[in-house]
Amino acid sequence: MHRHGYKGKKFGRERDQREALMKSLANSLVLHESIETTLPKAKEVAIYTEKLITKAKVGGLHNRRQIIQSLMTLEAAHKLVDEIAPKLTARNSGYLSVKRSSVRRGDGAQLAKVGFVDDLAAKAKPVKAEPKKVEAKKRAVRKAKPAGVKK
Repeated sequence: MHRHGYKGKKFGRERDQREALMKSLANSLVLHESIETTLPKAKEVAIYTEKLITKAKVGGLHNRRQIIQSLMTLEAAHKLVDEIAPKLTARNSGYLSVKRSSVRRGDGAQLAKVGFVDDLAAKAKPVKAEPKKVEAKKRAVRKAKPAGVKK
């Protein structure tokens, strides 16, 4: 039998347990901005979270609700949409990196650290406001028109 069309690792868990695991890991990653877990879980959570970040960058109510559904807490969902996504506008993908760290004592599992590639502590670029001169010109034009004239 072949594995064509099957996406993702199973981790020896049922579907609902697997989904809860991914939600929990993604939630922790968004809140703490880096986590350490086993290498296969780290690779899967990176894929899962990259898709959420892309939705957060697009914005809109529908995407926000999908992100809320895909994470465990509202706090993490709002942080992703309102704080993290605006800081990642320079990239189209590749927001996260997976780096091998150490071998876990006890079972010898390879651990990996998942974190954002860009420094999120840096402030987002402020949006430039329109110059006030344009507004002053509009007011001057409105005042110059006679009161009885209609368009």
